[in-house]
Amino acid sequence: MTHDFSWIRPEPWGIHVVPADCWIDPSRPVPRALVTHGHADHARGGHGETLATPETLAIMKLRYQTQDGARATVYGEPVPLRGGVTATWLPAGHVLGSAQILLEHAGERIVVTGDYKRRPDPTCPPFEVTACDVLITEATFGLPVFRHPPIEHEIAKLLKALADNPDRCILVGAYALGKAQRLIAEVRRVGHCAPIYLHGAMERMCRLYESFGVDLGDLRLVSDAKKEEIAGHIVVCPPSALNDRWSRRLPEPITAMASGWMRVRQRARQRMVELPLVISDHADWDELTKTVEDVNPYETWITHGREEAMLRWCQLHQRRAKALALVGYEDEDD
Repeated sequence: MTHDFSWIRPEPWGIHVVPADCWIDPSRPVPRALVTHGHADHARGGHGETLATPETLAIMKLRYQTQDGARATVYGEPVPLRGGVTATWLPAGHVLGSAQILLEHAGERIVVTGDYKRRPDPTCPPFEVTACDVLITEATFGLPVFRHPPIEHEIAKLLKALADNPDRCILVGAYALGKAQRLIAEVRRVGHCAPIYLHGAMERMCRLYESFGVDLGDLRLVSDAKKEEIAGHIVVCPPSALNDRWSRRLPEPITAMASGWMRVRQRARQRMVELPLVISDHADWDELTKTVEDVNPYETWITHGREEAMLRWCQLHQRRAKALALVGYEDEDD
């Protein structure tokens, strides 16, 4: 079978679906955007029309004041677009509302994964393997060195440090959208019912998660508590606040950070992190390669990450592949 795929065009600022005249996760305002999830390197305001899951639209409204032109999509329900294109949002397992987008046109199927992971996450539906002709995959952790440990192991490290230091607190830096809520939900899942304290910048996103049915338990603001009340508890803050003056109000905090980048010791040292927690919301090397094997596409297109290593792996396994050169996709505090 001959494949063309000329109807979808990777451009530096996003992926252009030509017949439908729309863009996937564009890094600049466009008349019509199909958005995979709410992180700032994939979602932004200013589009004429924005199609995304209800959760992603709520996140965009909270973070970027995106409201006009918002059009909600439902997992698994095809959405007809212009030019004979159909788009279907499918769970990506990355954060609340995150989706892969399946595009169908002229008998061809292309899946744009956005960001994704294959491991269970109590805050969002799991990734769905979807057959397609072209798989457009991220490669944030696309190097063999990145093999994330089981999250149960990292949560156990956190709770042991807490139990061993009852007169102190554990201050965990975590990305405000997705990582913070997953960390809290995973701690709750193993039976930790004590209050968890939040930096003020974390509250609105946590409450949004709760509004979509994600149970985060007893959350309290650091600003509403006395210093001695916080001893023996977990505190969650943005990574930028780990060594900020704000942390001085806490009882001898042990600094921790939840991120896939904590696998790199130099990154932990640079941030002066005492307790690195290797917890990622992106697929690691094994998950990335397994996804290509499971989907088994005719071609794999690789973007925003360690593209060269993934490209080489595909070549060694006799798989057609190419790297895309998109701009505006950054390494988050994952």
